[in-house]
Formats: sequence, structure tokens, C-alpha cells
Amino acid sequence: MHKQVTFKADYKETGRESLCAKCRGFMGLCGKKVCPVLVKAKTFMDLKMLEKIDIAGSAPPGVFIGSYGYPKVLAGPLIPPLSGDTMHMDSEQWLGDSFDQILQNRFQLIRSKSLMEIHSAADPRGMLEKIQEIVLSDKPVDTEASFEKKPDTRVTFSMREAPSGPSADLKAFTVVDNPSVPRKVDRVVSDTDYRAAPGIAELHDGGITQRQITRLFSVGLLGVKPDRRLVPTAWSITAVDDIIGKAIADRVRYYPTIDQYLVFRAEALANNVVVLLLPTHWMFEGLELWHISAPNYRCDADFEMYEGRKDYASNIAGAYYAARAPVLEHLDKIARQAGAIVFMEVKNDWIPLGVWRFRELAKEALTTTPKSFDTLEKAINSISGLLYSPVKPWLNASNLYKYMRQQRKLTDFY
Repeated sequence: MHKQVTFKADYKETGRESLCAKCRGFMGLCGKKVCPVLVKAKTFMDLKMLEKIDIAGSAPPGVFIGSYGYPKVLAGPLIPPLSGDTMHMDSEQWLGDSFDQILQNRFQLIRSKSLMEIHSAADPRGMLEKIQEIVLSDKPVDTEASFEKKPDTRVTFSMREAPSGPSADLKAFTVVDNPSVPRKVDRVVSDTDYRAAPGIAELHDGGITQRQITRLFSVGLLGVKPDRRLVPTAWSITAVDDIIGKAIADRVRYYPTIDQYLVFRAEALANNVVVLLLPTHWMFEGLELWHISAPNYRCDADFEMYEGRKDYASNIAGAYYAARAPVLEHLDKIARQAGAIVFMEVKNDWIPLGVWRFRELAKEALTTTPKSFDTLEKAINSISGLLYSPVKPWLNASNLYKYMRQQRKLTDFY
């Protein structure tokens, strides 16, 4: 029997949880007595529905697995008090939406909670079995839920995950209709001798959305049966990004390299992403700069060379893996190998929405027609005009830029 891949608690939230760019986790730093984001959040909630302890609705099918108290965690489905097509509430296809639209979608979902032991996923029963049932679906599932008391209207923002709305302790939960399960999902989940990592890679290559793969992994539906377990949502997001990236990198390393420096760019939701592809063997660097650090701009960086990383990218955490996966997807699609530096810029009017934004912005950027250059310096000059902050702190922080400046080729001696 194959040995199950172990995902360690390296995929933990870093100490950079925050409510907004100013607050950075400490209320009052913006100088306002009342947080405008939290005030706005309540305007998006169906307060009339939140007076009830029984609701019926079409689950997206979203799920939340907490990390507090690990290995005993709070887990439950995300349920809106409305029926119909609710997939947009938990899809991460939000780049074209406004902050208000995204918050309205998220804060209409009630985050139900039930205490579960992580290893219970190996032999799911009762509530967990029903949660796993809806997560298998690629369409909304009609559900009914009863809570211990009225939902708590406090909301949660995170660096890693999409915002969470009202929460309530789950008393009873019923799946009303049959989930729509893709054949590929059914096959991989049913194979209880199939390790999680190759299962995730197969689902991704088979066209299953990354969001659904993350849900399946989080609720313990992937991997060798005795080792299946619940994985906190924040950890599973990064784990899936990492696994997909590594699987694709194994193919990309065999492709020929590109022959020019290519620059791509996309921006949305107060985030700006610029992708620089280098005519080299595979290597990758993620750079993240927050405008909150102005005027002494601070840029954080993590990188890997051809062989990949063995340790966790602790400086920019989940953003690293979220940006790396779409770069590798693009290279795999064009059957080319390249180095890559991804510039991730966070402006001051940003609201924490999760690392999905960097994944989707990198994907969006790589669908555009790139600017091409024959030298590194010309490419960097172009990038300086695409950033909203000075390019110098980015270059000072970049290990791959220094490497490229110092690296000499055989043609240099001719």
C-alpha cells in the first residue's frame, strides 16, 4: 500500500492576519473609532433571516474547516438562506466584481459549525458524511439546517481564505437532493488506495476546478483511506496550490526554454500583478509589496531554483504557491520552460479577500499579449512603468534578479 502524503502544519496562517491594509490586525490604527468595513458588512446580511434558527438554502457547495483547537476543529457547510444558483458565492471567479459584490456574496453565507476530530474523515459518519456528500457536487445542493441559536453576525477576514460571514453552531443538517458528482471526482475519491498528491494532480489535469479540489481535500475525501483527515481550509488552499505546482513542474523541466524576456500584467481589487518570464531553465520567485510600508517600501521575497523548494515559503506564505501554480500552468500549456519573477503589489484600499486573488490575477495576466524584450534591463524598465511603487525596493529584495545580473553565459566569452 502506498504511503499517504503528510501535510504538516507548515501550512499555517502566518502572523499577518489583518482586517484591512491600515489595521493589519490591530483595531484603531486607521484612526477611526468604528471600522467602516465591519459596518458595511452588516448591510450585506439578510438580518431578517438571521433571526431564525432553521434555514433552507442551496449550498454553493462551500465548506469551512477551522484550525483552532487542532486536531479537534470546527467544521461545517456554508449555507445561504436562499435557493437557486449560488455557485458565485464560493467560486473565486470574482476579478470582475467590486469589493461590495464580493462581500455581499460572502456575508450571505452562514458558516455552520460542528466540532469534529480530524481523523474522523477516515470513517465518516453523521454530520461529516453529509458534509462530504455536498462537497462532491459541482453544483449547488439544496439543504436544510437547524442551529443551536441564532447566527452570530460577526464576520471574519483572512490573509489566506475568502471572507466568512455569520456563524452558528449546527444542530441538524439534511441534504435534500442528490449532488451532481463529476465522473472524474467520483473515480478518484472512490479509490481508497490512491495517494492524495497524485489524486489532486489527476483531478486538476482532468479539468476539475481548483476550488472543488481544495474542498475535497479539506473534508478528507482524498488519499489512502486510513490516513484521510480533515484539513483546515487555510492549510488546504496552500497545500493544493503546492501539489499542483510541483506536479506540473515535473513536466515543465523537460521543455525547451523561451528565447525572450516576456512581461505580463493584470490588476483588480486594489492588487497589481506583473509576471516576468526569463529565458532560462525553471526557477521562480514571488515578490510581495504592501503600500502600507511607504515611504520606506518593504518588499518580501521567496524563491526556488531548478530543483524546487524543500522548505515552506515563510516570507510571503500562501501567496507564493498561489502565484507559482498559474505560471507553471501557462508554461505547460505552451510547452516551454522559463524562469519567472512575479511582482505582487497590494495597494492601500485593499480588503483581505484571500490568496485566490493572486492566483486569478496571475492567470489573467498570462492570457494577455506580453511585451517582449531581448535584455533583462529593458524588461525591468518596462516593469517600472507598470508598478505603482518604485522598482528599486523590488529589485533590492529579488534574489533571481541578482542571480541574473551576476550569471554569465558561455556566449559572453565569444
